[in-house]
Amino acid sequence: MLQAAARACRHRPDAAARVARFLGASAMPDGGFPDRSGASDLYYTVFGLQAVAALRGGQESLRGGQESARGGSPGPPRTGVGIEHAAQRYLRSFADVAALDFVHTCCLARCWALLAIGRPDAPVRQAILGHLESWRSSDGGYNATAGADAGTAYANFLALGTYEDLASPPAKPAGIVLSLAGLRSADGGYANTPGAARGSTSATAAALVTLRELGQPVDRRAADWLIAQHCPEGGFRAMPAAPMPDLLSTATALHALAQAGASVDGVRGPCRKFVESLWGDDGGFRGHSADDAADCEYTFYGLLALGHLAT
Repeated sequence: MLQAAARACRHRPDAAARVARFLGASAMPDGGFPDRSGASDLYYTVFGLQAVAALRGGQESLRGGQESARGGSPGPPRTGVGIEHAAQRYLRSFADVAALDFVHTCCLARCWALLAIGRPDAPVRQAILGHLESWRSSDGGYNATAGADAGTAYANFLALGTYEDLASPPAKPAGIVLSLAGLRSADGGYANTPGAARGSTSATAAALVTLRELGQPVDRRAADWLIAQHCPEGGFRAMPAAPMPDLLSTATALHALAQAGASVDGVRGPCRKFVESLWGDDGGFRGHSADDAADCEYTFYGLLALGHLAT
């Protein structure tokens, strides 16, 4: 994902400069990146740091000093290294790993893995992985709700990523494969609940990428299902009945299709126009046409999509 996002920065220097301004203005004084309410959050910090890492592949530093995307006066220039030092302090504030929910536990590991400086101590890594195992589902996968009977595609994707981020072999990977097998939907995609009639784009993308990471054969039917979610507006819809495309679905579908070795030549032009239509003057990306604010999550997804669409 980072390689694809960095490719967008290399192919589009204007993208690198615009996104750098947005991220420099968005970085919070405590070292995190903000959620939609303007407060630092580990989840959004993942995407902010991923975008910083992508920019590092296209330029040497990230400079702020612009007027904040949320309003306010300009701050002092901040380099990518400065942002990383601040992020390291922010991450160390989450010493009580057991207090975090499933998603934020995975996000903490991901944030640490994204820093070019510093690494969590061994006890912190062990605490994260031990806490992660409390969300094992009965089918061998992972679910954000402890004690669940079945895993979800999203939780399985995050859990495997957490093991990879902490450079540790995944625990019982066969359980994840079995869990995902139970999440195939009747229409050929994947869902986040067993026995679903229709799949969702994000769940199908997560399942395809996770299975490939675990060395499983490409699920061609699921890849075809993903391609079918492309719509006339140019992007990918979240599910067959969704009224409009969105950036998260578009970026994750493009990434999963690239992992599956599927061609996107037939949708490349319309997809690029759709993604660029969500790019704001502040340098950030919005989630869909009815969204009125950019954030770090969608800004990274914008880079990811443009990277996969680069020729």
